[in-house]
Amino acid sequence: MPVVTVEGEKSFEVAAGTKLVLAIEDAGIDIMHKCGGNARCTTCRVQILHGHPHEMTDIERERLAREAALGPDIRLSCQIRVESDLTVAVLQRSSLTGIPAGTRPMD
Repeated sequence: MPVVTVEGEKSFEVAAGTKLVLAIEDAGIDIMHKCGGNARCTTCRVQILHGHPHEMTDIERERLAREAALGPDIRLSCQIRVESDLTVAVLQRSSLTGIPAGTRPMD
């Protein structure tokens, strides 16, 4: 099983094919997400520190292209299916923004 490491938090095993946002949330780590996993917002974005997630989908690429300030190592965790070991930094947390996370993203 792949291992996901969230910088400053912990490492945990994930069943292959699990959405990264769900894996992070299920590990008890605070991650913001507002659109239900539909790539309509960028609140679940993560920075990929190590590892290689699958190639971006067109919908993810189009959404991230609207955010000029985001670097090439930024991805939407709701669009990544974990297939190999990854180390990520969670960039937005509900507890820090004071805004509750949205509906749990669909698997």
